Parts: sequence; structure tokens; C-alpha cells
Amino acid sequence: MFVAMTNTIPRVRFAPSPTGLLHVGNARTALYNWLFARRADGLFLLRIEDTDLERSEARFETQLIEDLHWLGIDWDGGPGAPDEPDTGDHGPYRQSERLHIYAEHTERLLAEGKAYRCFCTPEELEAERAQAAAEQSSQVYSGRCRNLSQAEIDQNLAAGKHFAVRLRIEDHPLRFHDIVRGPVEFAAETVSDPVLVRSASGASAGVPVYNYVVTIDDALMGITHVIRGDDHISNTPKQVAIYEAFGWPVPEFAHLSTILGPDRERLSKRHGATSISVFRQMGYLPEAMANYLALLGWGAEDGKTETFTLAELVPIFSLERVTPSPAIFDFDKLNWLNRHYIKLADHERIAKLAERQFCLQKPGIFPLWTSNELYTAETIALLASLDPPIHLDIPTPELIGQRKAWFASLLSLFLPYVDYLAQLPVKSAFIFGFDPDAAHADPENAAILSADSARTVLSEFSCRVRTHSGLVTPEIFKTWINEVKAATGIKGKELFHPIRIALTGSHSGPDFDRVIPLIEEGAALGLAIPTVHDRLEQFC
Repeated sequence: MFVAMTNTIPRVRFAPSPTGLLHVGNARTALYNWLFARRADGLFLLRIEDTDLERSEARFETQLIEDLHWLGIDWDGGPGAPDEPDTGDHGPYRQSERLHIYAEHTERLLAEGKAYRCFCTPEELEAERAQAAAEQSSQVYSGRCRNLSQAEIDQNLAAGKHFAVRLRIEDHPLRFHDIVRGPVEFAAETVSDPVLVRSASGASAGVPVYNYVVTIDDALMGITHVIRGDDHISNTPKQVAIYEAFGWPVPEFAHLSTILGPDRERLSKRHGATSISVFRQMGYLPEAMANYLALLGWGAEDGKTETFTLAELVPIFSLERVTPSPAIFDFDKLNWLNRHYIKLADHERIAKLAERQFCLQKPGIFPLWTSNELYTAETIALLASLDPPIHLDIPTPELIGQRKAWFASLLSLFLPYVDYLAQLPVKSAFIFGFDPDAAHADPENAAILSADSARTVLSEFSCRVRTHSGLVTPEIFKTWINEVKAATGIKGKELFHPIRIALTGSHSGPDFDRVIPLIEEGAALGLAIPTVHDRLEQFC
């Protein structure tokens, strides 16, 4: 029988390994732990499981902490930044800094006879596994070192034999309660005597194993509920046995279902983006990502509502409503949520995020329209005094305001057509120019342009553009269209499609009333945008 936790204050933890980017499955685990703690007025701890010294990297730890903060998740105890102390009162929170704690507990188990030294060589263990496979029996450790006498142990130690430390499993079922799946039981013989500390040879010499250190950490940190992925179910009976060996109460468990791709295979990179940092780079909003992660295996009581802020999720989230069935990662639904939150977001915030996407994908398109904030008057004067002088083209505050207003117009036109902000530079690319040769070569365009009517329309339209000086307004553009229509008798698609191809590179797109001002006004503001006149000259 296991002893359940009786703590009145719930304590949960998220314990990632810094061996890669934060995957959506782990991010969901962190979110569920955080929601559970916040609803229960409990504590949420962040612990870094970095005992895999060969694969753990500081950059991954930094990235996952940034990603958690981006999602809106904070913690009540966790590792501090480099050269800064941990927060909370149960540190250290990096397992690499807790090795002495594990060593002390290993000595205790050995002294109490609840663990023993296993001197079996890798070759002997492999021979056991091969024999078990040949006999089609369970491939578990035989226990050959379980009952060595003290004299045999001392003799092996004196001979310098390497050993692992194994837990002595008691002969009774290992049980635990899973909030998502109900009571779970494993027979003792299916667990065998698990290794706690690896043999003192090889690359991982003397390193305590995951199941051992995670149990010690959870117990010493007072964790009352272990919420994690269902890939850990097979680990749980070993951890229950470790709790029992130390006489510690066993926490409640909640094993979350696997996240699958649309093809119902385990979610992986071949399905598209799977790490939080990539979703961030693509221009998804954190509120959309957090909302969607919450829905991967959980739903509101009414079964209908699907949009929630974190503040709205906290009072309604419960592990009892988490389903054990696999969750399907639906990119269409995530995109729908992201569009929803883009519409609700502050315009200035979206503009800053969108500007970053343009800077990443199309560097050099925009002048430094905030450069007057980047360069002080002293710096400008110093550069101008050099020989030869460097004169910066610093836009005035008025021009900066005009350019930002222009960018706001660009966003208002294209935002309704994107799922995430990284699509904006692609959707609006023709505003900044296009390749005339590629436009001519496009099969659909070529079919339209090959008609005699297309050549007639472009000839008439070009004449009007070439004789015009100054800004082309939507009103002037509309007048030209009507004049071409009257002069040629051509109308509808045969009239509009050739002109659109010549100006945008495609026969379809947004209304001219909105495109023309973006082209002409953007060029007038000093942005790298070809005018209507320039486009026709290049195309025809």
C-alpha cells in the first residue's frame, strides 16, 4: 500500500531537460502544472534536470526559460540566471548542483539494506537479456547480486570491480492513483530491481538515473501532484518503490495524453513547427499559443467555449476534465485562434511585432524610421565632423510619423489574410516590387497577357501613366481605367487583369483603391518601393 500525500498546500513542478528546444508537449505540461497551482493557491516550481551532462546546454536552458515567460508562465521557485541565486526555498533547482544530495541518500539505502551493489558486467547483463529473449520470457534483471554476502561484496570492492547500485524491490504490487486514468497497479516482477546509480565505468560513470533523482527531488521539494506526459507511466512504479523505500508519502499523479499530428502519428518536425521558439519566430501570439495548448486534452464544462485568456483559465481548469485520449495537434485551429487574438490585440503592439518580421525577412526595405531615437545629437555632430564627414539621413519626427501611419495601412490591408505574422512580408511582397520576368513566365499570367486585348489595355494605360507627373491617387487611377474602357471597349477581367499583373505581378489581389496609395505614398515617403510609373516601365 502506498501512503498518499496529505499536504494541504498543493505543490507542483515542471522539470525539463535542457537538451533541446521546448516542445509543445512539454509546454502543455508546464501550462497544466501552472494552471493547477494557480487555481489551488499552490506553488509552482521550475527544476532543471541536467544530469545528462553530455547533451545538456546552457543555451537550451536560457531558451526554455524565455519561452515559458513568453507564454505567461511564472514560478514560485526555480534556478536563477547565471551568477544569480535561485528563487524559492527548496533549491538548488538544477540537478547537476544536487549530486551530493543523491549520494547521501544512496548511502542511506545501502546502509539500511534497501539497495545493493550490483557487480554484473555489461556483457553478463546482455547475455541475460539474450537468454530471456530466446526463452520468450520477461527481460528483467535476474537478481544475481541481490544476495551477495558481505564477504563477497568486500572481496569485489577490494578487487576494484565496478558496480551499479540497485533498489531491492519488495514482493508486493506497486500501486498509485492517477487523476486522469484512475487506480494503476504494476506487479513487482515486472519492475525487477531497477538501477539507481550507474556502474562506475563508461561515459556516465556513477551518475544517478532519472527515476532515482526525480523521486528524491520531488519528495524533498514537497511535490504533492506530479503532472507529466503519459510516456512516464512506465517509470512511475519504480518511483513508487523508491518512495516506499525511504518511507515517503507518494504524490498524486496525472499522466497527460500524447500529442499526435493530423495523421495520428506522434507529433514531430515532419508535421511542421513543434517547438515554442519556432512558433514565436513565426509570429504567433503567446495568448493564442497558451489558449491552444490548454485545449490539447482539456475542455470547458460547456463543451463549446474555446477562447480563454490565462486569467480566465485559472478558475475553471481542473485535472478531472483532462482526457486520457491522445490529443490531435490541429494547425488550422491554432491559426484560427491566432487570427482571433491578432484582431483583439493592441495595434501598436502588432505593428512592432510585424516590423520585426519585415526586418528579419526583408532587411533594408525600411529606413531606420526610429533612428532619431538611436542616435543622439552629439553622435550625429561627431559623425558629421569626421574627415570625410558622415551625414546620416535622419528622418524628422514628422516623417517617422507618416511612415508609421503608412505601415499601419499596410497592416490593415494584409492582416486579415495571414494566419501568423511571418506571412506578412510574403503576402505584401509585391508592394515592394516584383520580378517582371517571373510575372511574365507564370502560366496563368502568360495566358492572360497573350491576348490582343491585354496588349491594347496595357498600351492605353501606359500612355496615361507616362504623361502624368506627381502622385497617382485612387481617383486618378479610376479615371484612367474608365478612359481605357471607353477608348477600347474592353471591360471586366480583360481590362483589370493585365493592369493588375503589370503593377503587382499577379492577376488577383486586394482592391486597387487600397493598393495604389500604398505604392505611391510609400515611394513618396522614401521607402524602397517602385512607383506605378516605374512598374509599368519595367514590365512593358
